[in-house]
Amino acid sequence: MAMLTGPLPLVPVSGGTAAGQEKGPNVVALGGGHGLSASLSALRLLTSELTAIVTVADDGGSSGRLREEYGVLPPGDLRMALSALCDDTDWGRTWRDVMQHRFKPAKDRGGSLDEHAMGNLLIVTLWELLGDTVAGLTWAGALLGARGQVLPMSTVPLTIEGDVRITAPDGATALHTVRGQARCAVAGHLEQVRLLPEEAPACVEALTAIELADWVILGPGSWYTSVLPHLLLPEMRTALCNTAAKRCLTMNLATDTKETTGMSAADHLHALRRYAPEFSVDVVLADPASVPDRQEFEKAAGMIGAEVVLGKVGASDRRPVHDPLRLAAAYHDIFGNS
Repeated sequence: MAMLTGPLPLVPVSGGTAAGQEKGPNVVALGGGHGLSASLSALRLLTSELTAIVTVADDGGSSGRLREEYGVLPPGDLRMALSALCDDTDWGRTWRDVMQHRFKPAKDRGGSLDEHAMGNLLIVTLWELLGDTVAGLTWAGALLGARGQVLPMSTVPLTIEGDVRITAPDGATALHTVRGQARCAVAGHLEQVRLLPEEAPACVEALTAIELADWVILGPGSWYTSVLPHLLLPEMRTALCNTAAKRCLTMNLATDTKETTGMSAADHLHALRRYAPEFSVDVVLADPASVPDRQEFEKAAGMIGAEVVLGKVGASDRRPVHDPLRLAAAYHDIFGNS
């Protein structure tokens, strides 16, 4: 087990790489939602060769409505990844705020735009105009001056289905099937998780990015609905297992969540091994505060072939949120020690 003590990276990598400036390693980050945004916000400080691969199983809120009404990929997590990669200029920040703007319901009446994120509507517009999901995301990224590319994990909308053990008033227990990411995220401890359709096609550009990467970063994020889905998609699991890239698993700061009730940090690693026993990891990065039983955690990490690296990567106000600079410093040390 290693502890991180190195200094923060001094010079962020800009959107354009100046002559003679190092581009940094070719990094692919996988996940969804706020967890992937945190990882991207850190990684963009270290490299201009960055690809985000995003889950497309969201069925709640604005994304769920657009998915149901238009049959498109849910755009919300893709929008968040693009926003995390926006250029650090007035132009980039302004368009990030436009993308993230959410229409609020009027006090005296409802409207068809209520709670829709502007960026979701823009992304779906580009998809309709161009007829190409990846091209639409590329154009949205160009508008933001994004420092990297954003790709969906699959070319079709996915559905997450899980089994939850329910205890009846008489003490008897039974498994209850919960369908949909929004419901699975608050269901409690999921005993079994499936991705539908089972043989859904992976995004070809995403598979290529994984093959060419120097580093693959999985997590942080909701374990069953943002992290594990990448290993449940057959083509993507094969790519992640076969890539020559080194693999880093970033642990969550809070382990006992609504979808991982009662699970320790070590239990998260056991779950990953159960669903993808052939998948190995080089480094597991965790904040010491989230790993109370280090011996158990190290043993679980060893079972997936990983070295444990502990570093303070959480926000200073003790919220279960990764601090981009601290996380960047941790990744910087990990990449440098490879």
